[in-house]
Amino acid sequence: MTREKQSLQILFEDNHLIAVNKPVGVPVQGDISGDTPLIDFVSEYIKVKYEKPGNVYIGLVHRVDRPVSGIVLFAKTSKALARMNEVFQSRQVKKTYLAIVAEAPEKIKGTLEHYLVKDAEKNKSFAYSKSGKGAKKAALSYELIGRSQNYSLLRIDLETGRHHQIRCQLAKIGSPIRGDLKYGSPRSNPNGGISLHAYKLEFEHPVKKSTVVIKAPLPTDDMLWREFKHLAESN
Repeated sequence: MTREKQSLQILFEDNHLIAVNKPVGVPVQGDISGDTPLIDFVSEYIKVKYEKPGNVYIGLVHRVDRPVSGIVLFAKTSKALARMNEVFQSRQVKKTYLAIVAEAPEKIKGTLEHYLVKDAEKNKSFAYSKSGKGAKKAALSYELIGRSQNYSLLRIDLETGRHHQIRCQLAKIGSPIRGDLKYGSPRSNPNGGISLHAYKLEFEHPVKKSTVVIKAPLPTDDMLWREFKHLAESN
């Protein structure tokens, strides 16, 4: 991903918000790697497109992990950021992910509830059936929507937004995400990412009060995602 604005796939943009389709491997914010983060690409895109002098305001509404692809939403004003923070904190947003797993869950559809404990030193979360010190409740619903010869495609609706939640909870039930070595996948993906895609966001616009639905096309550089494309888009 270069610093050219054409490298950004814009999914939604108005005077208040901008959503982009993050590629695998690009950090949303700066980290110890020193790699250019997505927020800098978005800032530069706006600066060039609208010929803005000086610094450009960009507020990060939510995050996805570096090895994950899909929708990342930013606010273009502090007012929009404050309102979107309220929307996310009050869970008035529908977040849908797609995940490819080798071992499908026993049930075709279901709800997972665990208590997650984050280990900051290992940058990993652990799921437990009961609450304990430092634990936060995590809940999601899933449905198996497709199969290939060796893999299954799950649609996941997040009810909470915990650290590594989907990765951790699926691993807990024996269905680690393809390529996710940290949570039990036996091998990595060729691109170094994991087969988890932030597919859809649905929420009320913070200013216009209309319903906004944003979808992110699946990665095109992965044969399995291409194979599942028609199934994903029909959901």
